[in-house]
Amino acid sequence: MDYIYAVIMGIVQGLTEFLPVSSSGHLTLVQHIFGVDGESNFFFNVMLHVGTLAAVCVFYYKLLWDLIKAFFALVKKIFTRQFKWKERTEEENMLFMLVISLLPLFILFLPVPGTELNFKDVSELVGGNKYLGVVSALLLVTSILLTIGIICNKRNCKRSETGGRTTYNVIDAIVVGITQVCATLPGISRSGSTLSTAEMRGINKQKAIDYTFILGTPTILASAVFELKDAVETPGVTDGLGIVPLVVGMIVSAVVGYLAIWIFKWFLKTDKMYIFAIYTAVIGIAGIVIALIEMQTGTNIFSGARL
Repeated sequence: MDYIYAVIMGIVQGLTEFLPVSSSGHLTLVQHIFGVDGESNFFFNVMLHVGTLAAVCVFYYKLLWDLIKAFFALVKKIFTRQFKWKERTEEENMLFMLVISLLPLFILFLPVPGTELNFKDVSELVGGNKYLGVVSALLLVTSILLTIGIICNKRNCKRSETGGRTTYNVIDAIVVGITQVCATLPGISRSGSTLSTAEMRGINKQKAIDYTFILGTPTILASAVFELKDAVETPGVTDGLGIVPLVVGMIVSAVVGYLAIWIFKWFLKTDKMYIFAIYTAVIGIAGIVIALIEMQTGTNIFSGARL
């Protein structure tokens, strides 16, 4: 793996992890252009996610610190029998809702009927070069979800001076959690889909995006831990990566990711989300056209490699 490839992938990951355009979908597209097998580079992709995880922690350090303090205070209340569900603080409520939103992720480890794979394996498999058409179609799904989110946000602003509810309830958390599971498929943006789903539920857009980014922290961390475990147990997974290019990619993804959070929040605040809806639609359609052409020729039109 060379440095140019690592830098490019770091930039792509940093931008697309937080912008609502699907990081995994774009990584698949870029790898397709370079003629690199997405399956064999899954470990590298996860390490890029670790870089963006660092960006979230730095950007939201105050909120994360407040949640950590609230967690220990909550434990103390529970053991001293002072905790009351109806009297929970905003931070305590967010902790409970985050846990509820994370529970649906266990669906990924359930077996797919009629196969020896689980749903997590299917998500990883779709990221390969052979499924460019599927990933492109899922980018269109992201565009549709973003469009629905935009419409719902306008409705929320008309109904409430605050632009919607500022507190999640159990149903909100479950719905967002299930959406996050679906977003493990390359092409469906995790940030875009969970944001749109929250807006459909009547949540204020700024509260929704903050919740989305914080929810992604344990998700990305868990993904990295599982992949590191697989890398240790599977010989050859890290062959050809190179430690220095890997670190370069992680640093680039962290720096670019931090900037991407600022960009996303600005676009959301100024009601310019339609740009991302149009962008994902254009990229999705272009990807489908390319996939159809490659189905006819049997070769990658960028690298010339046989599919």
